[in-house]
Amino acid sequence: MDEMINVYLYGKKYSVPASLTIMEAFEYSGYQLVRGCGCRNGFCGACATIYRIKGENTLHGCLACSTKVEKDMCVASLPFFPLEKKIYTIEEIKPTQEIMMQLYPEIYACIGCNACTKACTQQLNVMQYIAYAQRAEYEKCAEESFDCVMCGVCSSRCPAGISHPQVALLARRLTGKYIKPEAKHLTQRVGEIADGAFDGAMADIMGKSVDELKEMYNTRVIEK
Repeated sequence: MDEMINVYLYGKKYSVPASLTIMEAFEYSGYQLVRGCGCRNGFCGACATIYRIKGENTLHGCLACSTKVEKDMCVASLPFFPLEKKIYTIEEIKPTQEIMMQLYPEIYACIGCNACTKACTQQLNVMQYIAYAQRAEYEKCAEESFDCVMCGVCSSRCPAGISHPQVALLARRLTGKYIKPEAKHLTQRVGEIADGAFDGAMADIMGKSVDELKEMYNTRVIEK
């Protein structure tokens, strides 16, 4: 039988198996998760969570679906953090230093505290990719931030009010649009979709029952 440990969910004490993730511990304790549960596999960033261990002052950021509970863990989920998202049309901007200064000037108020990196649920070097963005080194910023899941925990800890995920997203879009070579096979496939080449296949799938879809999924050919 699993070892049972005490955790504190929203301030209330529960005894849960030590093998559970935080998300599973919530459900084990009787919570019904109707939001903030997303993909349940560490990719979508919907289950951003802040926790500390009882008796310690350090705050930790994590994703509840992929982080195991610890003894005397005090947990609070983080509602989606209101990141500042500037509106732009990618075809009308260029990968210059001026565009970052115009859209996200707050990155130049970074004080180098590294709270963003310490809070990152994906263990990214957030302060480093912001430094790349400051210098208009967008390809490096895109690479450093590639695994960002837009959970916003980094921004919740930032004294300068930087929307790190949105800065990183802009860098990746600029990199994909103007810096990296065109992926011709992708352009071709997008054109085929626009021309209706797959409309018949999509209509066929939409017309199938749930059981037929399950059968298709379970017997699919998986690429090696």
